[in-house]
Amino acid sequence: MKDSMLNLAVDYPLLNMFWTMLMIFFWVLWFVLLFRIIGDIFRDDDLGGWGKSGWCIFVILLPFLGVFVYLIARGRGMGERELQRAVRSEQQFRSYVRESAASANPADELARLADLKNRGEITAAEFEQAKAKVLSA
Repeated sequence: MKDSMLNLAVDYPLLNMFWTMLMIFFWVLWFVLLFRIIGDIFRDDDLGGWGKSGWCIFVILLPFLGVFVYLIARGRGMGERELQRAVRSEQQFRSYVRESAASANPADELARLADLKNRGEITAAEFEQAKAKVLSA
């Protein structure tokens, strides 16, 4: 067993190993590009159902030609759509942070606790304990 592994290492020169690694890299790169294009097809709101199915069939049945034609025909739009998605995501995140920060206002929290105490839903001791927690935070 050890001799066969040694023979394999001797029979497989460094240039062949480099070539194999290069081919694996391009193979992985190809699949990343293919999945990115398929994701772009499905995320595009301007493209109708028939257009999406047509591009998918074209990209799947003739992968090299389909991907290259898609990049030529709709490549610029891919970047613009990705930028729009990123801007939309950033705006949603910022609005979520603003809403979360506004609801974490200690004065609002104390008013809510006082209302709970006045309605009798919490006792005076529970109110004091929750008030201390809000004021310490």
